Formats: sequence, structure tokens, C-alpha cells
Amino acid sequence: MLVSVMEHGSGSTDSGPEVTREDLLARIAGGDQRAFADLYDQVAPRIFGLIRRVLVDAAQSEEVTQEVFLEIWQTAARYSPEKGSALTWMLTMSHRRAVDRIRSSQAGRDRDLKVGTREWEREFDSVSESVEISIENERVQAALQTLTELQREAITLAYYRGMSHSEVADHLHIPIGTVKTRLRDGMIRLRDAMGVTA
Repeated sequence: MLVSVMEHGSGSTDSGPEVTREDLLARIAGGDQRAFADLYDQVAPRIFGLIRRVLVDAAQSEEVTQEVFLEIWQTAARYSPEKGSALTWMLTMSHRRAVDRIRSSQAGRDRDLKVGTREWEREFDSVSESVEISIENERVQAALQTLTELQREAITLAYYRGMSHSEVADHLHIPIGTVKTRLRDGMIRLRDAMGVTA
């Protein structure tokens, strides 16, 4: 609707110089497309210029100008001459829409920044956690080297391979009591080697 009116409304007008913008708005409120085209011809440069000063970007300024004229077409009946001139009403509407577009764009950028920051923090936490695990594994491996061969073997089977005490005893062909002793003594030495206080 808006585009077709704008395409057909360039230049020629039946309204004559005595028809005011206020009159045009009243006719637009009644659905008069010719009045809308005439109003567009009169005020589009002013409205676009104001919006362009606020937004700077030409493409966005054109979009917002279209939005403003659509709003004028839809809300012309709400215009009240007591509150100021028709031009002031339309320029106020234009300025408000331009500012809304800036706020909307800024909110979008802020959202993108927050999402990006969260993603970066998750990646950083993941890398940090991997580094900590790697360092801890190195400490454990170094501490395991301080144990006797028998203690290291029992701990490896029980804690790294997940065997029960009886399974370790069967695997090593030793009594279960001996397995428990090796595990207990080995864990004490491991804690000491890693500086862990009981």
C-alpha cells in the first residue's frame, strides 16, 4: 500500500497551495491515498533528513522513513491540532523512531557481546580445567614414582583399573590382607609426596 501510493504520488497535486498539512492528515485519516501522496511529496525530504542526522546510515534511514510514513498512514486520525502543527507531530514521530532504532541496534550489539563473552568464558573455563587436570595428573604420576613397586602395582589396579580388593588379590596371587596393607601404606606415601594433609 505504502509503496504504491508513493510511486503514484510524485509531484502533481490536486490540493493546491491553500491545503494545509493538517488538512491532508484529516483526509488521510479518512483513507485518502492522494492526500497521503501529496503529504509525502511535501514532507519526505524533511523527515528523511532528520532521521539521517540521527542514524547516519543511509539504508537504515530509508527503512525508518518508510516506517514513519506507514505510521502516519495508520495513525493520522490520532493527530490533534491542539498539540502542535502537523509537521511537528510528524518530525517528533520521526525522531522517536530513529532513536528507537539506535536503541534496538545497541541492544542487539549488547546481546551479541554478552553471548560472545559467555562463549569465551566457557571456552576459557574448559581450557583452564583441562590444564588443571593435566597438572594434577603429572603430580600424581610423580608421586606414584615414590612408592615401592608393590604399592604402585596395587594402587594402579585398584584405583586406575577399578578392581575390588579381592580382584587385586586374585590378580596378584596374594592374600586380601596384604592388598589392603599395600593400598593403605601406598596411599599414606602418596599423600605425603603430594603434600596433602589428612
